[in-house]
Amino acid sequence: MRVLIVEDEPNLGQQLKNTLEGAGYAIDLATDGEEGHFLGSTENYDAIVLDLGLPEIDGLTVLDRWRKEGKVMPVLVLTARDSWSDKVAGLDAGADDYVAKPFQTEELIARLRALIRRASGNASSELTAGDVRLDTRSGKVTRAGEPVKLTAQEYKLLSYLLHHKGKVVSRTELIEHIYDQDFDRDSNTIEVFVTRIRKKLGQDVITTIRGLGYSLEDPDA
Repeated sequence: MRVLIVEDEPNLGQQLKNTLEGAGYAIDLATDGEEGHFLGSTENYDAIVLDLGLPEIDGLTVLDRWRKEGKVMPVLVLTARDSWSDKVAGLDAGADDYVAKPFQTEELIARLRALIRRASGNASSELTAGDVRLDTRSGKVTRAGEPVKLTAQEYKLLSYLLHHKGKVVSRTELIEHIYDQDFDRDSNTIEVFVTRIRKKLGQDVITTIRGLGYSLEDPDA
């Protein structure tokens, strides 16, 4: 899953980036409202963490512009401590949730997971397809109850397909959502990761739709 962080405090921004990357997310970081608005308008994100107190363009204006542009990605706003007016303003502008500063990163990650699940129509923190299970809280993957070790990129790819189970996902979409903006998008690594996941979870777990992309479905669907 790919997440944009828009935060002007250097230490906090880098801390969030490192923490979320450690949790398996591909992260882009913007340090002002102008850059944040541009990235949110031109790139595809599964969620955005948006500070309201930004230079250049404030966070509420950035959020309002995204929504007027038709951008529907989940947005988690960071508000000032005990500022109920910021929370109300953020939600009214189109935010999906908020966290007040200072906050525990575990709470922020949990709220992000929930936003991404709901956006893709998944209520449970455990994603399944047949006997394959992925626990978004622990990051553990099992097949028929047996643990399966995946690399970070294999996990990201499987997680994205499970979040979009039953849909055909193109190679381009996968690249846009499991890598940050600096990745070489001409790479053929998606095919490599799919092959490796099939070796670990079974050849039938991911279906190739020729000319369109990949699909992951329940075996009895």
